[in-house]
Amino acid sequence: MRKKALIPVVAAACAAVVAGALSNPASAAQRPAAVSAPAAVNAPASFTHPGVGSSRAQLDFVRAKVQAGAQPWTNAYNQAKNSNYASLSRTPTPRAVVECGPYSDPNLGCTNEREDAIAAYTDALIWYIGRDDRYAQKSIALMDAWSNTISDHTNSNAPLQTAWSASSWPKAAEIIKHVYGNWPNAGRFETMLRNVYLPEIVNGSNSNGNWELSMTEAIQGIGVFLDDQTVYDKAISLFRVRTPAYVYLSSDGALPKTKPSQNLNTRDKIVAYWQGQGTFVDGLTQETCRDFTHTGYGISSISHVLETSRIQGIDLYPEFGERLRQALGFQSRWERNLEAVPSWLCGGTVKRGLGPITEVGYNALHTRLGIAMSNTQALTESKRPAGSNNLFVAWETLTHAENPS
Repeated sequence: MRKKALIPVVAAACAAVVAGALSNPASAAQRPAAVSAPAAVNAPASFTHPGVGSSRAQLDFVRAKVQAGAQPWTNAYNQAKNSNYASLSRTPTPRAVVECGPYSDPNLGCTNEREDAIAAYTDALIWYIGRDDRYAQKSIALMDAWSNTISDHTNSNAPLQTAWSASSWPKAAEIIKHVYGNWPNAGRFETMLRNVYLPEIVNGSNSNGNWELSMTEAIQGIGVFLDDQTVYDKAISLFRVRTPAYVYLSSDGALPKTKPSQNLNTRDKIVAYWQGQGTFVDGLTQETCRDFTHTGYGISSISHVLETSRIQGIDLYPEFGERLRQALGFQSRWERNLEAVPSWLCGGTVKRGLGPITEVGYNALHTRLGIAMSNTQALTESKRPAGSNNLFVAWETLTHAENPS
């Protein structure tokens, strides 16, 4: 049985979840999970909506491009609209308890939950661009089905599963609540995020860094949707520690930065945690020598947190943009497979498969800030339109390609 390590202030609220007392999330509407306030204040005085991943200005830019038949946005829109995620015949598949073991074995609702969350977001995007109300109503049906059913996530992968799903739900909910507007059960959905999802992820993780970065992205999105500054600040406090511990810069010194709670207090421990990699160069990540797929998860969440922070008015790109630039460039270079991998890097062999994760960071740093990123540009443009990784990333050529807003 998986043990849930919870900060004291959320323990009481989460105990009810563990006990099954919240089998109907709506019953907990008056018992929101509390989150300890971090020392730093990173939340805006008031939140911008829609404001998770994409702003209204960004969405309006995309809508105008698609209406004009411009590329690559029109192909990307058709890709999303023609996907299974946008099917108007999709039937929600909620479960009261989603159980996800290692590598989703067992998989009791794991794939269903993640894909219904991506579908809700896909439908919300398609509605925003095309204004066909059937898609907004389908997005609402998916969100309502889960908010009326789910009470818990269990087994060893529960925190990661929760993070992945909770990264997509707020993106959908922001568009529906703040633009479409006709959503009677929005309050129940808010309760689900606060009482079922947030307690599972709010403490972060000492596992591989992509876990905590995904959790950070989800916490931030929940904070925005709930208009909860304390939750938002918790996300950024985790982000400030984990991001420097995930992406190495030579300015960090001879060894990568670490998260104190992991007690990586010797070189040997750090090298082991960095998958046996003992040579550290700009842009190397803690999981580069594991595989590029998991590395892509971490880089993607870094870019998502930075983008949402910018939308919310407290721009973290000046502080963390160089790490993102170097991470994208380093991984893109070796993902392109145009040169032999040197023996000092992962023993001379890397496992490629970065995924559709470069558009957001590339747009922020290249389109908006004018930074040359030759390897990232070549990889990004060769993969357009970027689809979904079927976990928490979806349609980022559509939302972020060459988007100056």
